[in-house]
Amino acid sequence: MTYLEGTVSGPAGAQATVRFLVDSGATYTVLPFETWKEIGLAPRRSIQLRLADGTAIERNVSECLIRLPQGEGHTPVILGEQADQALLGVVTLEILGFILNPLTRELQPMQMLLA
Repeated sequence: MTYLEGTVSGPAGAQATVRFLVDSGATYTVLPFETWKEIGLAPRRSIQLRLADGTAIERNVSECLIRLPQGEGHTPVILGEQADQALLGVVTLEILGFILNPLTRELQPMQMLLA
């Protein structure tokens, strides 16, 4: 398993440090309940998600600025509920221009192809 520490910022500039599990099987980044509340995020819409075990759930979505040692950018985030853990998903990695190397379990720059 690969973990990264990052900083997330809300719309008014409030910040929190988060230890993310980098999950190449997760589409979206998840912020724990206490974290998104602390930085002042508000739901913008809700979406249906399917967990790895097949369970369907609904979660609210917002957006925040995320800063990792490798780079920073704005990303959509799932607003976690009480038991939800911090996950760094593929959408955020792609927005920041990184992929998770499955052999070394490290982030590396994505190679872009132009058609």
